[in-house]
Amino acid sequence: MKPSLTAGSTHRFTYRVPENKTVPHLFPEARDFQIMPHVFATGYMVGLMEWACMDMIRPHLEEGEGTLGTLINVNHTAATPPGLTIHVDVECTDVKGKLLRFNVKAHDGVDVIGEGRHERYAVMWDKFTARVSKKAAKAGVAA
Repeated sequence: MKPSLTAGSTHRFTYRVPENKTVPHLFPEARDFQIMPHVFATGYMVGLMEWACMDMIRPHLEEGEGTLGTLINVNHTAATPPGLTIHVDVECTDVKGKLLRFNVKAHDGVDVIGEGRHERYAVMWDKFTARVSKKAAKAGVAA
């Protein structure tokens, strides 16, 4: 990590919700999801919050470096139909070496739809991929 990312830094990420990010598209093989309303899925909201943090972090990474989500603790308090635009506001609250902490808050133009905390950890992709490959080989599956 470059030393340029600091606590107090903020970022806004914007995303228009398409139909294919609604609950029935989350694990299409799960009938329980199939019968639910067509609103932005919690699983996709979590991913959107992670994406917003990754977008903030990207300019501060070294060549070959990336980040992994290690903690997410958020609520999902309002339904969002497709077509609305979500703004995710991110604030970096702590940088401790490779550990990065964030407050995240998402708003769909009508309601705050979710907020909470997220942590990411910086890794070198080549080292991480090697560990995953070793684990897959030990388990007898392809990485």
